[in-house]
Amino acid sequence: MTPGKTLQSLHAQVPLVHCITNYVAMNIAANVTLAAGASPAMLHAPQEVAEFVPMAGALTINIGTLSDTWVEAMMIAAQTAQARSVPWVLDPVAHFVTTYRAHVAKDLLAQRPSIVRGNASEIIALAGGDGAGKGADSGDSVTDAQASAIDLASRTGCVVAVTGPVDFATDGQRHFTVRGGSDLMPKVTALGCSLTALVGAYAAVTSPLEATAAALLHFSEAGERAARSCQGPGSFTAAFLDQLHALHPDDLDDGRMIWL
Repeated sequence: MTPGKTLQSLHAQVPLVHCITNYVAMNIAANVTLAAGASPAMLHAPQEVAEFVPMAGALTINIGTLSDTWVEAMMIAAQTAQARSVPWVLDPVAHFVTTYRAHVAKDLLAQRPSIVRGNASEIIALAGGDGAGKGADSGDSVTDAQASAIDLASRTGCVVAVTGPVDFATDGQRHFTVRGGSDLMPKVTALGCSLTALVGAYAAVTSPLEATAAALLHFSEAGERAARSCQGPGSFTAAFLDQLHALHPDDLDDGRMIWL
């Protein structure tokens, strides 16, 4: 399925996306998901996630602001998704910063996510390497992380997406890059986290690799168009949501994606 056809499916199905994300990202992740054409649900209580996950088209888990209760909910949700064949996306935010975060990311990875999305430093570290990240910010280039992404995808069976100025994604055997976006995107807090929610939306309607491609193309195209009409990070955010909503399926098939 082409990215444009995938966007058509997203608009037709309006999938429900269960997003377990951090406090900082909740609002922007929900708005990005809505603007793109899906329906977000921001549930994280351990008492209800096992019941809710099977209702969703996809699950996304972002470990940005951890607590024991949230970790319990994340594990229950991931286990339920795996058992019920619900596609799910892992965003291992700054998992290398503390021992606690590293253990949580490792335990979640063991639940076999369909897709892992992170910055270069996060992916290098998750694959067992030594990255140069500082908190949630990457200190490594996407190019530096490509070998780690391929290795991680090959060992786990998931699609791995490394996002940055030029995104890279792989299923271990097939790889592609996506160019575009804007230098203003890193100036808006939790925009990367919201991309994880968008990847989940697409994962609800197509295969993991096709979902990743469509989400990256949608995000980068909207970012580039939004930057043309804004004055800074604040106006960019509004313009970005508008562009996510306005993009036509034909807009996702413009050669931004290059297979390697």
